[in-house]
Amino acid sequence: MFSHFFIDRPKFAIVIAILITLIGVISLPMLPVESMPDITPPTVSVTANFPGADATTMEQSVAIPIESEVNGVEDMIYMSSKSSSDGSLALTVTFDIGTNIDMATVLTQNRVGIAEPKLPEEVKRQGVKVEKQSTALVGAISLFSPDGTYDELFISNYISTRLYDEMIRVNGVGKVTVFGAKDFAMRIWLNPEQLKARNLIPDDVIAAIKQQNVQVAGGSIGAPPNSGGLNFQYNVLVQGRLSSVEQFENIIIKTGDKGDVLYLKDVARVELGAEAYHWYAESRGAPAITLGLYQTPGSNALAVMDATRALMDEVAANFPDDLEYEVVLDTTEYISASIDEVIETLIIAIILVIFVVFIFLQDWRTTIIPAITIPVSLIGTFSVMLMLGMSINNLTLFGLVLVIGIVVDDAIIVVENTVRLMDEKGWDSRTAIREAMIEITGPVVATTAVLLAVFVPTLMMPGLTGMLYQQFALTISIATIFSSINALTLSPALCRLLLKPSTGKKKWIAFRAFDKTFDVGTKGYMVLVKGMLRKSWLVMIVFSGLLVATYYSIISLPGGFLPDEDQGYFFVNAQLPDGASLDRTKVVLDKVNKMIEETEGVDKFVLIGGYSLLDGVASTNTGLGIVSLKNWSERQDPALNIKAIVATLQRKMASIEEGIVFSFLPPPIMGLGSAAGFSFELQDRGGLGINQLQAFANDLVAAGNESPKLSRMSQGLRATVPQLYLDIDRTKAQVYNVPMNSLFNTLGTSLGSAYVNDFNLFSKTWRVTAQADEQFRNRPEDILNLEVRSAGGDMVPLGSLATLEQQVGPLFINRFNLFPTSTITGEPGPGVSTGVAILEMQRLAEELLPVSMGYQWSGVTYQQIAAGNMAPIIFGLAFIFVYLFLVAQYESWTIPFSVLLAVPMAILGAGVFSAYRGLDNNVYTQIGLVLLIALVAKSSIMIVEFAKQQRESGLSIFEAAAKASHLRFRAILMTAFSFILGVIPLVIASGAGAASRVSLGTAVFGGMLV
Repeated sequence: MFSHFFIDRPKFAIVIAILITLIGVISLPMLPVESMPDITPPTVSVTANFPGADATTMEQSVAIPIESEVNGVEDMIYMSSKSSSDGSLALTVTFDIGTNIDMATVLTQNRVGIAEPKLPEEVKRQGVKVEKQSTALVGAISLFSPDGTYDELFISNYISTRLYDEMIRVNGVGKVTVFGAKDFAMRIWLNPEQLKARNLIPDDVIAAIKQQNVQVAGGSIGAPPNSGGLNFQYNVLVQGRLSSVEQFENIIIKTGDKGDVLYLKDVARVELGAEAYHWYAESRGAPAITLGLYQTPGSNALAVMDATRALMDEVAANFPDDLEYEVVLDTTEYISASIDEVIETLIIAIILVIFVVFIFLQDWRTTIIPAITIPVSLIGTFSVMLMLGMSINNLTLFGLVLVIGIVVDDAIIVVENTVRLMDEKGWDSRTAIREAMIEITGPVVATTAVLLAVFVPTLMMPGLTGMLYQQFALTISIATIFSSINALTLSPALCRLLLKPSTGKKKWIAFRAFDKTFDVGTKGYMVLVKGMLRKSWLVMIVFSGLLVATYYSIISLPGGFLPDEDQGYFFVNAQLPDGASLDRTKVVLDKVNKMIEETEGVDKFVLIGGYSLLDGVASTNTGLGIVSLKNWSERQDPALNIKAIVATLQRKMASIEEGIVFSFLPPPIMGLGSAAGFSFELQDRGGLGINQLQAFANDLVAAGNESPKLSRMSQGLRATVPQLYLDIDRTKAQVYNVPMNSLFNTLGTSLGSAYVNDFNLFSKTWRVTAQADEQFRNRPEDILNLEVRSAGGDMVPLGSLATLEQQVGPLFINRFNLFPTSTITGEPGPGVSTGVAILEMQRLAEELLPVSMGYQWSGVTYQQIAAGNMAPIIFGLAFIFVYLFLVAQYESWTIPFSVLLAVPMAILGAGVFSAYRGLDNNVYTQIGLVLLIALVAKSSIMIVEFAKQQRESGLSIFEAAAKASHLRFRAILMTAFSFILGVIPLVIASGAGAASRVSLGTAVFGGMLV
């Protein structure tokens, strides 16, 4: 017998346990710590710029050619693009979970390369960038000047020159977005009137700048080959690229016959200004620039933020007076808090389990044996987790909490059976443990194998849900294997060393009371068991009814995916009427600023004008707020949980009449969308046009907001933004001999800003841009006052070649999988699950949309639907795997049914308790249901195995079943109560990450209790 070796050599078993623990302790610090494993789908971004182009032009000339080639790249699941009126394109290609992101980037780059010849020359000149995208926001840092000493231009470029390069090098930082950035640019503000007076057009100025601001290689004097005899070699230096405002002002535009010179300063105002003025940020009411930090896939979020904070402390030591920084958002605070909560739960669970074992065994010697197996099994798990590339996260910690009751179970079986034989037979510990191991080695191995069999199907489950299952399943499986090793090695060895025969000493009064109560309970239990054995037909009728109840208890639970957590922060979105200026947006955000300051529970926040997180575009009529709340320990009052705070603030913001302002929670897994709830992509598949697309989107939003199953519905498409259409009479242009390219260049440069070339300052390269000065582009008629030059040299007013019309059009155009789309976001109504909300959206779509309109899902919703009905399949497969293993174990097709008959009752308990607490059937609930199969089978095997042994010894079926039930009653109750009390901290959890703990704990608690 395998265990007898360790019974005779207990120190050998102890050394094995020490080694397992020691390797686990060494492995623990090397495990990355994160909220969730790396389960977000990899994404690759493609960005392009076409200065001066509107959204429609960007879509037709840039987005469509690129998308047509990228579509269908290997392992792609969907792609979405945004063509904006600022002349930018952002295409995001999302790949299957597990795809190699580097290979995906290369494949996407190859497809984009095929499309590049079809793109406009200016787009190619600007460059098309393809890079792997970091979508997980880990933090936001604001730099601001409390007393207003420094403006945004200074702060932004202080970041660019002193901080940005350092921060992007922090290990684990994948991307740094500078919200409110105002990078230096040499701004050439053209004066069209001065240009006209001198018979010049913007192209002339640009040509002069390009000719005189150029990087020059001057060569050298005396460089080989030469005739020899030279003593020195000199490099020739020439000032080619300019660097100061004065140097640019003195660029010569043209000269006259009499030697007169026209300088750039004569026709333009030159300043060192900002490249972009379309947004701003404020922190604590002062001008600010905010850095958004995104982590690379697979990096340790806690390490990233720790390194970033250390860098900021180092850099801040050299800040000028009145320049400060503040970490306005640190998502790792939620990670740390939630993990701390789970660790606290783990410790409480261990204490409760040891307490239960002590109450049942009533002796410290017998209690210490199963108590030792807990740290050995749990700590040993870390070493295998490290080898498998896993991390310390909420899922793996959940697994460790739940496995406490499982790992102590095997040790309890060993100890309880040994103590029983010592009491009944009067044997010494060595003899008793040798005999006990003969009886229980088979059941211990069988129960371990059954638990592992349960989780085999989860390892084959694809997608995000599969990865969630796998983290949990692997943790429990690893710990259970170590538990079995301990049960066959360490526990027998400790039993021999620690257990002593009963001395007959009178027990403590509390133990005597417990034993008396337990004996009464045992007698009642045996009466019930024997009665059920005699009335088996009645039992089967009741069982059939309970099967029906089990089915309805599960299907009646609303479907869900991942519960919304209090992550300690939320966002605010401000949407003003189409075409509203940045000044109007600031007025609204100033009101929001005051409302947030007055909201209890808020800690820090930053407001960004001119940017929408939901739309992902910079627009003057939108605003974003990032609001961090006080620590969870300071928000114990239910009125200060995140949903209550959001609701309070929402009521205040409803009074703002200038626009629509609302708050929303982040997604449950950062990187899967920009907000909690669902993402519905309404597609124009029939070419109805952008106006019809918006109309149908508005209809869906209106209908959704009227449905009690949906709430906070909105859509981002704006097809009615005021625009001016310049109707050019091309015939007149030909008559006046005006080249069309010259006309277009004058428009683009004067109104849209033209990138000329570059200059160097502070060891960095910045852009030189040309644009008409402010007073020449404020009114629509300023367009017609622009002058173009004919091929004959005459100046022609644009007003004589074109007319202006007021029109409306889109600020940006979204596309999803090759079709124009409107992204509709929303949340389930109060008390409604995401599954029900999805079905309601599908119902509304079928009712309201014509056949030429289609829809798809993105973000978390896509993953939820992709998982589909996998949970019932996984549950069924787990049941089948366990059954087949038991068939092989017992060489019987019927005995396994005895083991599995209790499973439906456990599922009934899980369903009833979850429904009672108003929970949905989310991923954590489903994980609990799968675990229940193993737990129930594990308990049942002990009775069935003993009944089988009694049957083989000659007892009747009735006697064997009754005796096995009596013998194993105490051990099964001990293990059941150990597990039940161990998960109580999950059931009553609060604080960071509580929603997921409650869902999982309630399911397994209810199942084990029933």
